[in-house]
Amino acid sequence: MSKPIGLKQYIELTETPNEALTLQQRMKLARSLKKNKAKIAMGRKKAARRVASMDVLKKRAMKAARNTIAKKFTKGIDKSELSMARKADIEKRLDKIKPKIAKRAKKLLPKIRKKELDRKRGKKDEKK
Repeated sequence: MSKPIGLKQYIELTETPNEALTLQQRMKLARSLKKNKAKIAMGRKKAARRVASMDVLKKRAMKAARNTIAKKFTKGIDKSELSMARKADIEKRLDKIKPKIAKRAKKLLPKIRKKELDRKRGKKDEKK
């Protein structure tokens, strides 16, 4: 029997950019998350009350940068509408341009930090 993942591993998986998972990994993750959904929900609630650390903000910036570049590769098509093979192909292409993604994430970091602080202060998102 596979060992279920803990809350820290779940947060790590959700905060890091989506890497391509094999079918077995996907099924194992699904079983584990289903088993621990109450613990995960409590952890998510606690984390929402705290201000995100700089490491978490950096991970969010990396994910946002990765998603913007992936959008360019897919020509605006939503990732959920793509086939598994196409997603895997895009992930491989993204892995090849990690320095470019890191540079874009560094530029996005102040915006993401401001968004987090606004969230904690209770401000609504204002459209610019």
